This record gives sequence, structure tokens and C-alpha cells, in this order.
Amino acid sequence: MNFNKLVTTSVFGLIASAGAAMASDCGSISIAEMNWASAELMASVDAFILEEGYDCDVELVPGATQTTFTSMSEKGRPDIAPELWVNGLKVVLAAAKEEGRVHTALAGPITGLGEGWWVPKHFIEEHPELNTVEKIIEHPELFPYVEDETKGAFMGCPSGWSCQLSNDNMFRAFDMEAKGWVNVNPGSAAGLDGSIAKAVERDENWFGYYWSPTAIIGKYELFPVPFEAEWAGIDNWEGCIGLAPDDCADPQKTSWIPSEVETVVTNDFKEKGGEALDYLSTRIWPGEVMNAMLVYMNENQATGEDAAFEFLEAHSDIWMPWVSADVAEKIKSAL
Repeated sequence: MNFNKLVTTSVFGLIASAGAAMASDCGSISIAEMNWASAELMASVDAFILEEGYDCDVELVPGATQTTFTSMSEKGRPDIAPELWVNGLKVVLAAAKEEGRVHTALAGPITGLGEGWWVPKHFIEEHPELNTVEKIIEHPELFPYVEDETKGAFMGCPSGWSCQLSNDNMFRAFDMEAKGWVNVNPGSAAGLDGSIAKAVERDENWFGYYWSPTAIIGKYELFPVPFEAEWAGIDNWEGCIGLAPDDCADPQKTSWIPSEVETVVTNDFKEKGGEALDYLSTRIWPGEVMNAMLVYMNENQATGEDAAFEFLEAHSDIWMPWVSADVAEKIKSAL
């Protein structure tokens, strides 16, 4: 994305522009535009703010979790990964940080994100006493399975998704079959989303796996259900829960593995970023705002760039505290 800026040809204008560039010490930078909606939005908002507010020359670079990290670590490009999900990169990411090739600018750039088991808002309102996974599991009758209403329906993951394994093993760990539940395979992403839409639109109960930030969570107002079980450790998760059931003989009850997301920058950007790096270390997206923006993108078939303008125009109360007053004025003038 390239946000064109008017160039003034006056001597005073040139001096002022040079002074701003020296102040930010930003120059040309590249930002990873990951291949999912929230990351596209974050990249576009960061690009606009860095260009218009800090006089950076920004290029968006297509990316994905593994390929972007590898490129940053080995080639020093792109300079910034706004939304890097690090759960599957912990060992290599830790090594790259130890060697000073990449750095964390901000841990947790979006609040309320993660995977787990969810229920709709109306269920919480109707059954405030059933406020943990374990309590819900004791009431399969509240989630009747369409093919056998004497059993409860737990909506898991489609076949072939890595989360299918973890959901299958968590289902076993909590002995849900014996308690009257069926582990339902939705068949596809569309099937999973459709099961949520159908239940909420009919004011029916729904219990199953999903993740945030997503448009589905925002549109249908799903809420994560906390576990009473404590986190049973990474050995239980990676050595059993995350494996095929045949390789996980004794899954232990546990809360869901914590999701870790960071804004990561290269060493070169850390050294030159100046005020631009300060911005990246400050901006935190409220999860409910992010989900609402994903609903906007979905319903309007909006690109990350389209949504960036919508966010900046509609949510100045969110982004203005991320920057100084003079930078905020520059950004508002450029909209």
C-alpha cells in the first residue's frame, strides 16, 4: 500500500520535511501484511500512521506466520510483523531473539484473543450460574444434538485442522462422552460458521470451539468459557493433547493453551525506528473493536486498506492515545 503525500517545493517546506525525517529517523520500512483479515487491517493502519504521522516510506509485503518469521530472521526483511502468532515458533523465535536478529516491540497487541470453547451471549444471560467449562459439561441437555436429542452437541473442528486433535483429546480428558455428549465434526469452516449462525439466529444454545479475533465472534457475540482446570503444562499439551488420539493414551484435564501474539521487529528497525518504534510498542487494539472491524470487512468485502480508513475515521478515541497530539493532527489531516 502506498499512501501518496503532497510534496511541497518551498525551501521552508523542504527544511521542515527534512527535520521531521531526522526526528523520526524512520526512512524506508517494510511491514508484513499477513494473509488473514485482522493482520491485514493492523498492517494497513500501521502503514498509514507511520507514513502520515512519522514520515516513514512504507511498503507492505505479503506474508504468513512461518515465512514472514524466517525472512525476518534470516534476511532482515520485512522490518515489522504487526501480528505474529508465536505459539508454533517459540524455540526458533527465542533463538533469534537471543542472537539479536529480531525483537519483541509489543507482547499482546490485541486484547482478548485466543482459542478455546465458546457460548453465545444469550446463553450466558440465561444461565449465569454455568460460568465454567466444567459446569456446562454437566448439562448436555441444554445443547441437544439434532440427531439424538438425548445427548448434547459439542461442536469441534473439521477433519484435517490441527485443532481437531486438541479438541478430540480435550473431549476425552473431560470424559464428555460418558457425560452424554457427542463430539460433532462440522465438516468444514463453512459448516462450523454455519452452526453458530443457525443457533444464534434461532436463539438456540451452542457450545464448541472457535478463536478470536474473528468476524464470527464479533457478529454473533460469542464469549469464551473459562476452565476450572489449571494449565497442566506444555508437556501434556504438546506431548498428548496436540497429538492424534492413538498417540495420546492419557490426556489430562487442562485449560486451553495460552495464545501468544507479538508485534516483532528486526534488529535494523529497532536501531533506526525511533518514535515509530515507540508507536508500535504502545498501540493495543481492544478485542471487541477488532472483532467489530472484522465484521465490517466481512459484510462490506473491504480490504485492509479500506478498513484502515474506516477505523481511523470512526475510532479516533482508540488510536489517538497511541500517538502524540501533533502526530494525531497530522494523521487526521491526511484522512
